[in-house]
Amino acid sequence: MFRYYYFSIIVLFALNLFAQDFSNVDKLVLYGIEQKYYPGAQLLVGNDKSIIYYKNYGKYTYDSDSKDVSDSSIFDLASLTKVVATTTAVMKLYDEEKILLDDYVVKYIPEFNSYEKEKITIRNLLLHNSGLKKWFPFYTNSKSKEDIIRYICEMNLDYPTESMCKYSDLNMILLSEIVERVTGKSFDEYCKEEIFIPLGMGETYFNPPYEKKQYCLPTEKDEYWRYKLIQGEVHDENAAVMNGISGHAGLFSNAKDLYLFMKMMLNSGIYEELNRETVYPVYKSLVKEETVTLFTKRYKTDKYENHTAFGWMTKPIQEPEVKTQCGSLISENSFGHTGFTGTSIWCDKDRKLIMIFLTNRIYPTRENYGITKIRPDLHDEIIKILTNN
Repeated sequence: MFRYYYFSIIVLFALNLFAQDFSNVDKLVLYGIEQKYYPGAQLLVGNDKSIIYYKNYGKYTYDSDSKDVSDSSIFDLASLTKVVATTTAVMKLYDEEKILLDDYVVKYIPEFNSYEKEKITIRNLLLHNSGLKKWFPFYTNSKSKEDIIRYICEMNLDYPTESMCKYSDLNMILLSEIVERVTGKSFDEYCKEEIFIPLGMGETYFNPPYEKKQYCLPTEKDEYWRYKLIQGEVHDENAAVMNGISGHAGLFSNAKDLYLFMKMMLNSGIYEELNRETVYPVYKSLVKEETVTLFTKRYKTDKYENHTAFGWMTKPIQEPEVKTQCGSLISENSFGHTGFTGTSIWCDKDRKLIMIFLTNRIYPTRENYGITKIRPDLHDEIIKILTNN
């Protein structure tokens, strides 16, 4: 019976795989490799029930003898950490009423009480309208997470709170600190126990173990701070100072693990846990349905033009001749995020569609932004295929 169950899954996956012609998608991804926008990539397209299309492309580097990207490959997710780890951790604590959206940050971080920052709330951090700077090179003058938290607490605001949306790493660094203070656990430990293990995300880590580093695609040849090729350790310098564990960056994973996460989100917080005794899947809830709806819906405000949800990005307002990274065909009822290293996850709730595209576009240098030319067309082409357009 158990074998029959798995055989059925394999048959369903095979039927899905050949139901549509993804050759134009393959051409787009391979064109990006030919143009040296990224040396390697992983693509997964799925829905609320199963994987529709999955493929590995290219190599770890541009060297001819570099190994091929495979199912064993692991990517530095960069800012996808903000949603897969940090936002989800906040969602769980919100469900448990251990964190409220209108709680002031100073309730959890009392030292965050200078230069009018005492009025900043959890809601402001999630919406990126806190007034904090977008980014700051803490790594040049900090040696630990404690140093970075202290610097943030002592900083002036960059703009008046709630007057605009300015995407900021600092917001997410504070949120991960709050998670630690509320739970009494390290941020990585909490995420592993409460998110990754329940969902079966066995290849998702902060600080990949030594034996997994060889499977991590290299990112940048650092010639200004670490003076080495970065592989198997977080690329983001501020996260590196924080021992690879932060709310804004540090997570490593692959497309199949991320699909398990995005499938849970698309299914309103419900995930499948296979029960080996009964063979049939057991359905459990990671977060409440109303919480998923709240956190993935564009937040409405009259104070400025907004295209964010709580932690997540939504489809931006389309501007003429400007391609948005989620593409033009994705529905307004969508959410997603991108990562600096060349990673992205997007979910179209109307179409029950998940698109995951992972690359190491910053190898060998972060100055390569060619992926921005590929990603919008890639998302549009996938939707065309699946809607027979």
